[in-house]
Amino acid sequence: MPRLARILIYPVKSLDAVAVSETLVLDSGALEHDRRFAVVDGNGKYVNGKRTPLIHKLRATIDPVGRRIRLTARGDSHDFDLDVDRVPLEKWLTEFFGQPVRLIENPTAGFPDDTEASGPTVISTATLEEVAGWFPELDVAETRRRFRANLEIDDVEPFWEERLYSDAGTDVRFRIGNVELVGTNPCQRCVVPTRSSETGERYADFTSIFEARRYETLPYWATRSRFDHFYRLAVNTRPVAGKGGVICVGDDVRIVGSSE
Repeated sequence: MPRLARILIYPVKSLDAVAVSETLVLDSGALEHDRRFAVVDGNGKYVNGKRTPLIHKLRATIDPVGRRIRLTARGDSHDFDLDVDRVPLEKWLTEFFGQPVRLIENPTAGFPDDTEASGPTVISTATLEEVAGWFPELDVAETRRRFRANLEIDDVEPFWEERLYSDAGTDVRFRIGNVELVGTNPCQRCVVPTRSSETGERYADFTSIFEARRYETLPYWATRSRFDHFYRLAVNTRPVAGKGGVICVGDDVRIVGSSE
C-alpha cells in the first residue's frame, strides 16, 4: 500500500524546507504554512531561485508556528521575529540581495507557482532515488532539495505518481488518509533543479541529461500526451471542495478514480 512518507513545507518561498509529521490542507489546497511568505522586490516580483542563484547561498531555519526565522549567509546569522522584527528583517535581506526587498504574507493560500493547481506537489521516494542515479554528483537528499516537492510517497516503484494525472480535462482523484486531492499534470521544472541547493553552481548539461533519461524511463502508465517536453517531474494537484483536513506521515494513499 502506498503511504505518505514525508511532508515538507517551505514557509518562505524559495528558502529552506521544514519537515513536519502532519499538516492541515487548507481550503485553497495549500498546506498550512507552505509558501506563506515570499520575498519581493520593489516591483512586487518574487525574489526567488528562478531569478537569482544568490538565494541558494541563504540558509533559513524557520519555526512557522512560533513565527521566528534564523537567516545565515556569509558566516553571519541573525534571528528575527516575523511580526516584531519585520523592519530589521527586511533590511537584512535588502543588504544580502543588494536591492530593496520586502516580505509579504498570504495565510490562506500562500504563493504557489501554479495558481490553478494550488495544492501540494507529489513525488515518490523511489523517483528521487532513480533521478539521483542519473547524476553521479547528486545523492537523494540533494535531489530532494532541488525538486522541492511537498509530499513524498513510499512503498511504490519509481514514477508511481504518474498515475495521479490523466488526459487534459480528466480528473484523477486520490486520498491521503481522509483528505482528497485531484492530480492535474506533471510539473514543469524551471532552472532551480539545475543548480546546487547550497552554492547555486550550475550542473553542466543537467537539463539535457534529465530530459534524455526521463524519456527513456517514462513508465507505460504515464499519460504521454501531457509531455510536450520531458523536463517535468512530480505531480501538481488541486483541492476538492469539502474534502480537506489533516494529513499525517504514515497515511495510506489511494487512487479514488477519474472523471471528466
